[in-house]
Amino acid sequence: MGVAHRTRMHSTRIQSLTASPMGQSLVKNYIHIVFSTKHRQPLIHPPYETELHSYLGGICKNLECQPIKIGGYTDHVHILCMLSKKIALMKLVEEVKSHSSKWVKTLDSSLQNFYWQDGYGAFSVNPRGVPKVIHYIGNQHEHHRKKTFQDEFRAILKEHAVEYDERYVWD
Repeated sequence: MGVAHRTRMHSTRIQSLTASPMGQSLVKNYIHIVFSTKHRQPLIHPPYETELHSYLGGICKNLECQPIKIGGYTDHVHILCMLSKKIALMKLVEEVKSHSSKWVKTLDSSLQNFYWQDGYGAFSVNPRGVPKVIHYIGNQHEHHRKKTFQDEFRAILKEHAVEYDERYVWD
């Protein structure tokens, strides 16, 4: 086989690789993210609570992680969103927490010491379970008349079979 023949074969092979259409990346990841204020300080109150939830949703939207439901209580938030194929979960949480804590501090002088906890919980949600999670997040105030954030978070960890060391969950 001559050099010219091999070159034509190689060139044809490259054309067939580059000429064929590329497959789509189809992604649909529902993620339930939970994190608290530093030391679970009860700092999230009206009128800032609703504004904070909207702001968190805006950050998610800007990162192409469509927010579905955001809620929480005085010491924590829940975010149900679609995780974009363009961002890692860790980066999403980092962006949401850093931008929102800076923003909260601008709302009122009493919020100058507002910080989020270092860690977070993130759990995949089956599409059939989305309505249940939406209801759960929307019912946080009622839910927390009976249960602390710590008890709630332990229950979520248990439900998702997450192993953890109690010493390192809270900060």
